[in-house]
Amino acid sequence: MAGYISSLSIFSLTFYFIISGKLDRTVASFIGAMAMVVAGKLCGFYSQEEAFHSIDFNMIGLLLGMMIIVSVCKKTGFFSYIAVRAAKASNGSTLRLMVMMGCVTAFLSMFLDNVTTIILTIPITVLICDIIGISPLPVVLTEIVLSNIGGVGTMIGDPPNMMIASASEFSFDDFIIHLFPIVMVAIVLGIIVLAFLFRKETKVVPQNFHSVLNINEKAAIKDEKGLRRVVFSLAIVVGLFILQKRHGFHHSFIALIGAGIVLLLVRPDLEDIMRDVEWPILAFFASLFVLVGGLEKAGFLSMIAGKIGMIARVNYNLAKISILWVSAIFASLVDRIPFTTAMIPIIKEVGELGFNVDSLWWVLALGVGFGGNGTPIGSIVGVVGLAMSEKTNSPIDYKTWIKTATVVMLVTIIFVTLLIKII
Repeated sequence: MAGYISSLSIFSLTFYFIISGKLDRTVASFIGAMAMVVAGKLCGFYSQEEAFHSIDFNMIGLLLGMMIIVSVCKKTGFFSYIAVRAAKASNGSTLRLMVMMGCVTAFLSMFLDNVTTIILTIPITVLICDIIGISPLPVVLTEIVLSNIGGVGTMIGDPPNMMIASASEFSFDDFIIHLFPIVMVAIVLGIIVLAFLFRKETKVVPQNFHSVLNINEKAAIKDEKGLRRVVFSLAIVVGLFILQKRHGFHHSFIALIGAGIVLLLVRPDLEDIMRDVEWPILAFFASLFVLVGGLEKAGFLSMIAGKIGMIARVNYNLAKISILWVSAIFASLVDRIPFTTAMIPIIKEVGELGFNVDSLWWVLALGVGFGGNGTPIGSIVGVVGLAMSEKTNSPIDYKTWIKTATVVMLVTIIFVTLLIKII
């Protein structure tokens, strides 16, 4: 009981300081992580070694590798080239740009890690918006939200999906059949909701669109030879991601391989590249993993999952809806992977009681996937996206997130709830 109370109190207090902005989020998460370890040691539920092992170095390495690749790529002028092309394709419409970039991000997130996708697309988006003279906020937030939704559509788009596939032995085709159609509808719902909520912003007439038409996008390329080498390296990374099940390399190792190839072939100024790496984001994630690890070791997540198992024995349909909403709420507040880890044995146990648990697996995937849009720390994509937006003239704050992304989360979860009742 002491572990429950202390771990939940520390996490809640840290979450408050992160959301309120009264402390820098990296400072707040770091202090919270240290407090969690001290409380864990004193109460006997969390050791220093367990705290260290709770850090997902696979995700840290993935972020680091992709940040290095993006930094080198940015200096070749490639993002400026894509930005001008996309700005012309938008035809001066903020709404069209929002839909176009959001759909591209959602599609890429189905086949690439969605963190990788968002790291690649946001710098391009910010450049596009700067060029045509509009705020990047609605476009960037749309990309973040649709990246979280899109990642649910395939087996390889979201880490929880991979875990579910391993536990349930579902195939790639099973995910396409059961989740892809739902995700496509959710993407449309997300676009409609965001278009309505950003209706004022999308009516703004771009200040510089006509001048964009006269820009020669090819002139934006500063280092054509370096760009070819970056594209070659990125192609290797994408290929390794797609073939990951065959070779077994972790996400982090693939990204770091790509970073190594880029640095070797392009030979940029290393100090300049390292300055572009978002070290505070990496520290924030490491601290957040330690915090969530404390909740997990205290047995809090397993306790919640156990309650759902009890409901399944009484009312199966109610269990599905409970899993959906509890998964969405917890995915909004903590990392989705520990909760998915806690839920997998519970669903297996329900299966051993004689129930067909196939639908429970799909509900879990939808709950933790769509729930990531509930708060800015509900997904790694959200944290990275917010940090990148802070470098623009229109940063995404927590209030804007709650008024937009959280609404999309609620709409998509309600949509799935209705599906459960109908089907």
